[in-house]
Amino acid sequence: MQKERNINSNKVIYILLLIVIALIALLQFSGENDNKFVTASEKAITSVVTIYTSNNTNTLRSQYSNSKNIGSGVIISDEGHIVTNSHLLIPNGKILIGHTNGEMSEGVMVGQDNDSDIAVIKTDVAFKMLPIEVGNSSEVRIGDQVLAIGNPYNIGLSVTSGIISATGRDYGNPYLELIQTDAAINPGNSGGALINEEGYLVGINTKIYSQTGSYEGLGFAIPSEKVFQIASELIKYGKVRNAWIGNFRVRPIRLSDNNQFTALEIIEIGDKGPLIEAGVTEGDLITGINGGLGSWNNLTQALKLAFPGDIIDLEIMNGEESDKLLLSIKTEPINQAIE
Repeated sequence: MQKERNINSNKVIYILLLIVIALIALLQFSGENDNKFVTASEKAITSVVTIYTSNNTNTLRSQYSNSKNIGSGVIISDEGHIVTNSHLLIPNGKILIGHTNGEMSEGVMVGQDNDSDIAVIKTDVAFKMLPIEVGNSSEVRIGDQVLAIGNPYNIGLSVTSGIISATGRDYGNPYLELIQTDAAINPGNSGGALINEEGYLVGINTKIYSQTGSYEGLGFAIPSEKVFQIASELIKYGKVRNAWIGNFRVRPIRLSDNNQFTALEIIEIGDKGPLIEAGVTEGDLITGINGGLGSWNNLTQALKLAFPGDIIDLEIMNGEESDKLLLSIKTEPINQAIE
């Protein structure tokens, strides 16, 4: 009997010890997690600015604190390049930039791309600008912790936390493959940074889904990889050059009896360009595009997503033969598609 009591007493002590160890581990993890968010915020916030726009510089400087035309931006180079949302900028308007050190500077347009809602502006300042460190947006996963940094309602730079809710969202633009997050994004956050737990940029906040105009848990960001592809084009050329594989016309056709268009027949093709160089001719069928179906939507999406020099994989079948040939077509920096 005494032996059983000793055994039961040892079990209770063992269970209590496990509980204490678990609580210590939980508190330690919570502290580390909190510190991680603090470090990430401190690392990135100095690279985020406020963007004020107006048609008049004097009005802008005197009334910027009450301006409704505000948004956020992210410093991407120590030469003064800042990426933001194109929809924030007024055509031929004036740009004023609010920095985290309290300084204000004027910005000039470098280039903008309305299709992607990305713009690059530039400013010259006497103090050192700190470009944000960039993460790999292709590695983000649903459930990853993220922080959104921007200036909501012009109350000052703010940090909100959430997770990656989804990836590959089109939400009005099927070519951007937007990141969805439940981190609070409100008017003024547009153009701001979406960062991971390490403080690296994984996206530029661009829009929200809301029936009220305010946060409802559905925010969207342009992946950083796409942002920097577009920004590089804008800085170098002042515009985004469309990828091109040649002048050609296609028509959808059915290769089976399921009443679905499953291929594209090339009915006209120009005398130059990557397709011709690869041996593609009129009458050939495009039966696959980048591993997907040979559909018009897949073709236009592949071209829209590609930048000059990128590879598009096409599965080609000669109209008179059943063998399929996989061609890796390198795109070129021109857009002269037949109307």
